[in-house]
Amino acid sequence: MVAIALAGVSFFVATNLKSGKLIQKSSKAQASIDKPKYYSTLTGTLSGDKNAATQVVTGVMIENSPNARPQSGLKNSGVVFEAIAEGGITRFLVLYQQEKPQTIGPVRSLRLYDIDWLDAFDGSIAHVGGSAGALQEIRNGQHRDLDQFFNSNYYHRASDRYAPHNVYTSFEKLDALNSAKGYTTSNFEGFKRTDGKPVKKPDATSIDIAVSGPLYNSSYTYDKKTNKYARSQAGAPHTDREDGQITPSVVIALKVDEETILEDGYRESIVTIGSGDAVIFQNGTAITAKWYKATTKSQISFTDEEGNEIALVRGQTWITAVPNGNGDVQWQ
Repeated sequence: MVAIALAGVSFFVATNLKSGKLIQKSSKAQASIDKPKYYSTLTGTLSGDKNAATQVVTGVMIENSPNARPQSGLKNSGVVFEAIAEGGITRFLVLYQQEKPQTIGPVRSLRLYDIDWLDAFDGSIAHVGGSAGALQEIRNGQHRDLDQFFNSNYYHRASDRYAPHNVYTSFEKLDALNSAKGYTTSNFEGFKRTDGKPVKKPDATSIDIAVSGPLYNSSYTYDKKTNKYARSQAGAPHTDREDGQITPSVVIALKVDEETILEDGYRESIVTIGSGDAVIFQNGTAITAKWYKATTKSQISFTDEEGNEIALVRGQTWITAVPNGNGDVQWQ
């Protein structure tokens, strides 16, 4: 074997004794130096490059009434906030960064508490109108608003659903809309993240989260092989119309003070600023925690019983707002 070094590249040439043919192998001199790794600020997962890791976070309000199911764009997303919108009906604030589903919806209206959660991610928000309080806030010039009312060309109505359950969009359209408005990056502090590793003896493989009633209560079954949680809703697997079973890496029950108020109709008012109890499910175990959010712009943090910040497993994170006094969280 002969080694020849040229211009920082080493070539190793060997003779195959049986065939007499030359075997050539090459490797760059710098191969031992790791390439830079970029992680999504939203999910903590590996990103293709720096631009993908820091690009704008886009939120989309996705409906969850029975007429909206199965939804599109839920499985291939980063962080999901689930909360009651009105009359016990839950709705999803779905956040994306490097995830780019090309069918998303049905898109529905915005609520004021969704803006509080969104602001911590410095994101834009796609929606179809909203409650009176939400519209007053989102239109004050301090937010990145992608309301369908003013950007109808970036949305469409599906022919196989009926109004108001038929407004859809895609990331081809949302990326174009963000770009047209100058929304290219998001500057925010993400959740503290860590690599996932199943515990040897899982103690929370079956989770039940009661929010309002049988049609909207959810459950999760832990799969140790994938270290993820298969989500069910209304007693059946919760699937994405295009991508199948929804399986977040982290499930959080966020216990909140909540009440029904009369606004432009009966709406839910949720306390998002301050602190409260939470239960975090990851790696097959349950962690009793406290959540804290100082301002609308600051990120939610989670601490354990000793006051130490809890790192969340990389990947999709599903956060459900569970009303104090009316909701319930159980596991085994």
